[in-house]
Amino acid sequence: MVVALRYLKGTWAPPLPPVITEQSPRRLVVFPTDDISLKCEASGKPEVQFRWTRDGVHFKPKEELGVTVYQSPHSGSFTITGNNSNFAQRFQGIYRCFASNKLGTAMSHEIRLMAEGAPKWPKETVKPVEVEEGESVVLPCHPPPSAEPLRIYWMNSKILHIKQDERVTMGQNGNLYFANVLTSDNHSDYICHAHFPGTRTIIQKEPIDLRVKATNSMIDRKPRLLFPTNSSSHLVALQGQPLVLECIAEGFPTPTIKWLRPSGPMPADRVTYQNHNKTLQLLKVGEEDDGEYRCLAENSLGSARHAYYVTVEAAPYWLHKPQSHLYGPGETARLDCQVQGRPQPEVTWRINGIPMEELAKDQKYRIQRGALILSNAQPSDTMVTQCEARNRHGLLLANAYIYVVQLPAKILTADNQTYMAVQGSTAYLLCKAFGAPVPSVQWLDEDGTTVLQDERFFPYANGTLGIRDVQANDTGRYFCLAANDQNNVTIVANLKVKDATQITQGPRSAIEKKGSRVTFTCQASFDPSLQPSITWRGDGRDLQELGDSDKYFIEDGRLVIHSLDYSDQGNYSCVASTELDVVESRAQLLVVGLTSLGPFNPGPVPRLVLSDLHLLTQSQVRVSWSPAEDHNAPIEKYDIEFEDKEMAPEKWYSLGKVPGNQTSTTLKLSPYVHYTFRVTAINKYGPGEPSPISETVVTPEAAPEKNPVDVKGEGNETTNMVITWKPLRWMDWNAPQVQYRVQWRPQGTRGPWQEQIVSDPFLVVSNTSTFVPYEIKVQAVNSQGKGPEPQVTIGYSGEDYPQAIPELEGIEILNSSAVLVKWRPVDLAQVKGHLRGYNVTYWREGSQRKHSKRHIHKDHVVVPANTTSVILSGLRPYSSYHLEVQAFNGRGLGPASEFTFSTPEGVPGHPEALHLECQSNTSLLLRWQPPLSHNGVLTGYVLSYHPLDEGGKGQLSFNLRDPELRTHNLTDLSPHLRYRFQLQATTKEGPGEAIVREGGTMALSGISDFGNISATAGENYSVVSWVPKEGQCNFRFHILFKALGEEKGGASLSPQYVSYNQSSYTQWDLQPDTDYEIHLFKERMFRHQMAVKTNGTGRVRLPPAGFATEGWFIGFVSAIILLLLVLLILCFIKRSKGGKYSVKDKEDTQVDSEARPMKDETFGEYSDNEEKAFGSSQPSLNGDIKPLGSDDSLADYGGSVDVQFNEDGSFIGQYSGKKEKEAAGGNDSSGATSPINPAVALE
Repeated sequence: MVVALRYLKGTWAPPLPPVITEQSPRRLVVFPTDDISLKCEASGKPEVQFRWTRDGVHFKPKEELGVTVYQSPHSGSFTITGNNSNFAQRFQGIYRCFASNKLGTAMSHEIRLMAEGAPKWPKETVKPVEVEEGESVVLPCHPPPSAEPLRIYWMNSKILHIKQDERVTMGQNGNLYFANVLTSDNHSDYICHAHFPGTRTIIQKEPIDLRVKATNSMIDRKPRLLFPTNSSSHLVALQGQPLVLECIAEGFPTPTIKWLRPSGPMPADRVTYQNHNKTLQLLKVGEEDDGEYRCLAENSLGSARHAYYVTVEAAPYWLHKPQSHLYGPGETARLDCQVQGRPQPEVTWRINGIPMEELAKDQKYRIQRGALILSNAQPSDTMVTQCEARNRHGLLLANAYIYVVQLPAKILTADNQTYMAVQGSTAYLLCKAFGAPVPSVQWLDEDGTTVLQDERFFPYANGTLGIRDVQANDTGRYFCLAANDQNNVTIVANLKVKDATQITQGPRSAIEKKGSRVTFTCQASFDPSLQPSITWRGDGRDLQELGDSDKYFIEDGRLVIHSLDYSDQGNYSCVASTELDVVESRAQLLVVGLTSLGPFNPGPVPRLVLSDLHLLTQSQVRVSWSPAEDHNAPIEKYDIEFEDKEMAPEKWYSLGKVPGNQTSTTLKLSPYVHYTFRVTAINKYGPGEPSPISETVVTPEAAPEKNPVDVKGEGNETTNMVITWKPLRWMDWNAPQVQYRVQWRPQGTRGPWQEQIVSDPFLVVSNTSTFVPYEIKVQAVNSQGKGPEPQVTIGYSGEDYPQAIPELEGIEILNSSAVLVKWRPVDLAQVKGHLRGYNVTYWREGSQRKHSKRHIHKDHVVVPANTTSVILSGLRPYSSYHLEVQAFNGRGLGPASEFTFSTPEGVPGHPEALHLECQSNTSLLLRWQPPLSHNGVLTGYVLSYHPLDEGGKGQLSFNLRDPELRTHNLTDLSPHLRYRFQLQATTKEGPGEAIVREGGTMALSGISDFGNISATAGENYSVVSWVPKEGQCNFRFHILFKALGEEKGGASLSPQYVSYNQSSYTQWDLQPDTDYEIHLFKERMFRHQMAVKTNGTGRVRLPPAGFATEGWFIGFVSAIILLLLVLLILCFIKRSKGGKYSVKDKEDTQVDSEARPMKDETFGEYSDNEEKAFGSSQPSLNGDIKPLGSDDSLADYGGSVDVQFNEDGSFIGQYSGKKEKEAAGGNDSSGATSPINPAVALE
């Protein structure tokens, strides 16, 4: 655009469309003493003519009385001078200026002229305001309205401002609010002053008389909002403008105001709180500030709140403002006008000030997506357009012209210019052309062909030709041709390509010690026709040899830096350059110091000094030190430590850390400590070496400043209380020794304290009542006095066993394996201690079909004290259970409440075995064993099967109603298919878990195969083993052992019937040192033969059988053994009955001195060994359980009768898992059957 105008001005003076250059603001407020001045200035050629409208009607300033119009060729401004104070009222309205010449009309924005008279307060009678002391009151102001913002002040008759604070506040509306009045507020001259800046006038309201009645009892009341008065309000905030929210509350005591934003954090950088937090001001509101804001007024009696719901809207603003353009004939003109706002602005177009809807419909232009488009523009289409956008918050206007001209092509770049570039760089050849229509630009080589055939050449829209990666053969002449429909012009551009500068050897990075020197070298190659240069830079600044300093030495591509310091570290660059190019090679220099900890850790603090030693009497001293070397990493902090060689030699304690820029501090010290100090510097790599130690200073003794913590009172016997505490650290003794003054008395009494001074951190108080609360105080005491008054702690004397019996509410059956047990809370007075929880013990007495005779295993669950129910899961269906619930405290368990319940039937477990035996090519015999867990009354079995290679299709299933059935024959099977068989046992609850087997008939299995068969022998036995073939059907066959040698004929043993799947067979009763033939038969057909020889020295001849081998003798001996066993059992039962005694008796025999209070963590310390020992106890044969040593005694878990229980529930974990541990080492462990370890029978 600028280039076009310069081009036009350089040839001839063309006409120009009008452009508004100056205009009055959109809002103009005038006062009685002001003149009215409306500005409108514009440029253009031919000369611009001006006209005005007021409220959309033609307005002629020259014809108005008192109007002066400026006589200037580019101005339509005018001034109205009035002859009275009300003249401006006649000229109020909305003005608009139009500037026109033959090329179009430009239009100003709307100018709203507002006339305001002299402000006056309306006449009113102000009555005295009477309130009682402590009540709230609002003094109204109600100033006259004004178009300009005004300022409100509250003063008294002496022109002194009314003091405002949290109690007394002026609101944004000018009213004066009192949250509660005091008698000091009693004045008769509260005056509201209104300052009008536009008229430079201050007016005041009639004084208000506030009368406060004194009272002896001011009533407290919770906050109430005086402004706003409702619970919520909705506000619209303008984007980019400030938002002011206000909440003023009354109440007594005076409320405080808080502001909250539920939708997110307040924008801290734009929020300010004013007027004692009653006003929130948010600057430069954006869309993200939309949402809810809450103010909360609070005092000690309650709160009141108000919710502001803020909607952020915006006046119209530009996204793309239309710009004036020059076009050539035939081109398409486009002016984009895109605006945004909230609500979305309405956009209208005008042409030469006339709304488009008032123009003819057959025009060539159209509006499309906010753009005005003019096709096939011609000189006669030159126009000035106006895009106007408005919503309820404002109006936006832009003038832009479409100027259609015809101009011949002209190249503005000088002809025959020479351009130079180095190889590998990008060269740019200029060719600025102009014309209307816009000329096309082509670049040609010396042969007249386009250069764009080479992809390295690329044109720019402004006519410039770029050549990337230029080479030496690109040197030559290039021609720029610019042409339009009126003419074409050409210029020549010369290009010379030079060798690129290269750094052949650059500097290398180095790490050097402080005080040494470093040398950087640099070598480069240049084009011989260019002037070369090598310079050095350090951290971006040029380096030069200094006059008298030998810091830098620069010569022949070398840089030497002497006497390195930390300030020398950084990046150093070698810069090789010519007038055409610059190359740079960079290296990094790091300067380090050396320490034993590492090159980057700080050095040691070299010097440490103690001063202000007179402050030791005040337990203070000042420590100063010299800075440590930072070794290339700034020191972040210094750590000040001390050692007491008397109390804790060679152990250092930190007194604190100070910032790294600080080299002294005053320390607060403890009394009676032998202080030796040291200081250590720390940077990001860690600490350095410490400073030398200081002299030792000793602070004077003093009374203790602290008392012991963690004071507790707990009894470990029913008649004592052990008071314990955490002893003071030695550095808190404040003297060579410290003792403890212990005081106690029963809680709730006002009697004297009993006390005792001790040195150990515990005290045993004897002869107490059982579980009585005591007030306890422990105070530190030394030779200088006592510590501060200690806090009172509540402790308890020893607990006794609970006497409370939990009352069961009932048992709810949840399913066949879970029940819900509920009980009522126990009477705490009967607990005789802290109720730690409830112990729920339950055990299975047997199936509902029959009771078990074996040892009973008991499970335990510990329930927290605040819970009175528990779910018992993992129960056996169709079983009878016994249940006991006991309350326990820290002493142990109380008496139990007992209950029995039964679980309903469930589904059974899987059958124990399922075997397939081949019968023929189409039939199989299925054998099985019943499930171990019936979980009810078996009603039969469900048998299902299907061929495997049919994907489960064709499955057959049928019920076997006989629960005693153990075999089933399947016929009509396919001889060539493999089947999957599934067998389930059933109760009335349905089928249980299935056992699955796969197999086929004899035809699928093929001929019986005894591959891998072998035989081994001992002295009188032989083992025949084989590996069943995979997929081979099970069958039964005979094995016959036949002796060879002198007695072949009669030494054969009876043939034995064997199953193929059992994999081996052992034949006993063979003769030693004898050869045997082994024959295998199936269905009277010979299948296999093999030989084996037994071990031994020769065949042993057995003597004739005597009476000892006769059956009657064996039976007689068995009867005698059984009789002796019965007598032994009866003796054991009698002895067990005589040894019974009560738990209480055993408890009373315990040595009291061994009892100790157990800590809260005690229940987490039970080991697996203790649980296994518990599980190994054995019941008596008559069914009685010993009170001590039995598996339902919780005392067994602790190793003594006097068990302590805790509150933390860790005891629960000690019961869980016990069943599994007993399975390994308890009563249920496997072993030989005996009267005290019976075998488990199937039920």
